[in-house]
Amino acid sequence: MTIVIDRRNGPEPDISIVRAEARESREQTCYRAADVLLAVEVVSPDSEARDRDHEPHKYAAAGIPRFWLVDVAGQDDQPVVQVHELGKVTGTYALTGVYHEHVKITVPYGIDIDLTEIDAF
Repeated sequence: MTIVIDRRNGPEPDISIVRAEARESREQTCYRAADVLLAVEVVSPDSEARDRDHEPHKYAAAGIPRFWLVDVAGQDDQPVVQVHELGKVTGTYALTGVYHEHVKITVPYGIDIDLTEIDAF
């Protein structure tokens, strides 16, 4: 789903969590950056620089409060999740957690994921 940042920027994160009230219809193809609570990028070999560097800067500049980077190049090909929060003063993401086997957080809402149950392919 496209996130509309401005006329020239409309990134498509691998996963995005948006405010429920932002949904207008089943046919909706984009959301405003102000409606996005979390953007998630899964690092892939063909887009590694974009996933790690370019996209997070766009999301931060747009004010998206949370960003996750999922890397499947961890030990035994298990995913590693880096959780970032946008600093109100700096306007940049700060790493708030690194999860190897289990992600359990309460913000933006309760999320509980057993990473060992995810098959990397």
